[in-house]
Amino acid sequence: MANEILLQLDNVSVHYGGVKALDDVSIGIDEGEIVALMGPNGAGKSTALKAIFGLAPIGQGQVLWHEKAIKPIPYQMVDLGISFVPQGRRVFAHLTVEENLEIGGYTVKNKDEVKRRGQELMQMFPQLFSKRKAKSGTLSGGQQQMLAIARGLMTDPKVLLLDEPSLGLAPKIIKEVFAEIKQISLRHKIAIVIVEHNLKSLLEIVNRAYVLDKGKVVAHNSGRAIINSDILEKVFLGKT
Repeated sequence: MANEILLQLDNVSVHYGGVKALDDVSIGIDEGEIVALMGPNGAGKSTALKAIFGLAPIGQGQVLWHEKAIKPIPYQMVDLGISFVPQGRRVFAHLTVEENLEIGGYTVKNKDEVKRRGQELMQMFPQLFSKRKAKSGTLSGGQQQMLAIARGLMTDPKVLLLDEPSLGLAPKIIKEVFAEIKQISLRHKIAIVIVEHNLKSLLEIVNRAYVLDKGKVVAHNSGRAIINSDILEKVFLGKT
């Protein structure tokens, strides 16, 4: 049986003043798959994530959740089962790892459940468990990124939106972070949408990839097919 389509951007356009950041973009995310949004700076990748989560003004088109049109508002998207981890490893530096995770579970009313989820996630990320009482500002860049992802998982989402999770990380750490992302998707059947510049590492773990350029989708295929094509070379060299 085919996986259910959880989330779609349906012919969505986003304008910032006179600039069209997204131009008639359609993207589909199925249950439990990893989808990459790729392309050069200014292509519209991060805007697509923000449009899904209600952080960018949709001028035309619609967002569909379980094939029903919705008006994205951030807190309501969290309630639906969508979690957004913005770029920049945003952790609360003066709070401990445990406290950061508790803040991630702010929508969960049962405090015992918040504690259980935090413990489960620290087992999933052993580096976080060993540092659970440490202030988050003392963690390495890779550990802070894992904490940001773990905090995004505290609401037990169906869809996790990740904006450039490898930003500023060393290649070895990037490999570890992406391996963990793959395991999260497999173990919990969470759909993960990743905006990323680190193309080679990302394409090795994704099910499908959308290539954007100047606000439009210019290619859509499996990760392997994108690797074997010349579309990325074309968009990054400005030849589309």
